[in-house]
Amino acid sequence: MSTQDELCKQVATRLIEIQERVAAAAARAGRSAAEVQLMAVTKTFGVDRVHAALRAGMTLLGENRVQEAVVKFAGWPADFTTAGGGPPRLHLIGHLQRNKAARVPGLFDCVQSLDKLETAQALQARLPPTPLGSRPGVPLSVLVEVNTSGEASKAGVEPAAAAALLTAIQDQCPGLQADGLMTVGPLTQDLAVVRAAFARLADLRRRLEANHPGLTTLSMGMSGDFEVAVEEGSTLVRLGTTLFGARPPR
Repeated sequence: MSTQDELCKQVATRLIEIQERVAAAAARAGRSAAEVQLMAVTKTFGVDRVHAALRAGMTLLGENRVQEAVVKFAGWPADFTTAGGGPPRLHLIGHLQRNKAARVPGLFDCVQSLDKLETAQALQARLPPTPLGSRPGVPLSVLVEVNTSGEASKAGVEPAAAAALLTAIQDQCPGLQADGLMTVGPLTQDLAVVRAAFARLADLRRRLEANHPGLTTLSMGMSGDFEVAVEEGSTLVRLGTTLFGARPPR
């Protein structure tokens, strides 16, 4: 068995274990596991890990840095296909600097980390122009990142400011489509604190739905806390080390 085949076997085995854990967490919450998307976070991992994830059946990838994604994924070579035969989808899940916004259209299918109107406006300005009299093109999906833990080190808009940001994006950025909310759980071993942060995001979405009915995605939960996130309503969990093993040193 080649090294790549062995790697694919390891990732596939881990994926089955993750799926079982997601199913159990969903059942505890009275949900279906089919409501939860799994994302392979490929930050710092090489193309060999990406191929292993795609061969295992993953269809959704996440990168933290625009520049790393450009090097790794720009052009989407023909051999980057999912188990179903189509191209994988790529989300930006890390902070987006406005000066990197020009690299997003055509590379990423979604920006999960939008927390400033200025960044939304920078993305809007770099979308392909729509000719006069034609129908608008497919909008770029975005999620509004919310800081639900109150940690100063975390990115994200304050929960109380999320509604205003969503309204501004809707009014000023017709090329963007806000599809949901994202948060990063607090860095703590206290699962009660983690659970409270996730519950806060789910509650926020419920309160925003009256004026923003398109918020169908709740991206919350990573390798260390995804089961709690699923129990609290996550529809998308972001998995790196649980799927791939320890990250290589930079």
